[in-house]
Amino acid sequence: MHTLVLGGIRSGKTALAERLASEADNSVVYLATATAGDDEMRLRIQRHQQQRPADWGLEEEPLALGQLLASYGQQKAAPCLLVDCMSLWVSNLLHAGDDTFAREREAFLTQVGSYPGELVIVSNEVGLGIIGMDPLTRRFADELGWMNQALATRCDRVIMSVAGLPMVLKP
Repeated sequence: MHTLVLGGIRSGKTALAERLASEADNSVVYLATATAGDDEMRLRIQRHQQQRPADWGLEEEPLALGQLLASYGQQKAAPCLLVDCMSLWVSNLLHAGDDTFAREREAFLTQVGSYPGELVIVSNEVGLGIIGMDPLTRRFADELGWMNQALATRCDRVIMSVAGLPMVLKP
């Protein structure tokens, strides 16, 4: 089962994704895309780490998610991978340049389609807000929106979290 969990900021999407991953039959590996660029982000990351079960694995990867999925997909018993989150990952890719963006996006989407284990992917829904005032903000919203659409077609289940409540969009 591949699941995309969407929601706004502080909507409960990560908590929902973690609950879904904890129900997996196999071990769980948390794929974190965040980088600790400032003290506030370091505290956020630390809080997330403290809330996760101690027996979950952790991979911190700001760019090459496709390679991680390929690697874990080759294991005899592919673990449940929880990817948190697409929003930060798309931002990281945009700052890495157009070539890196295109290459890593394609590699990730290819691996999502072929990953043999459970997959839970967290992303922000950006289609409910206002249009950004600057070109980078508009491009981010466009790219994340297109990423969410691409993931929704590849995932068996899509759930939106609103005020901590899950709304099943697919199937």
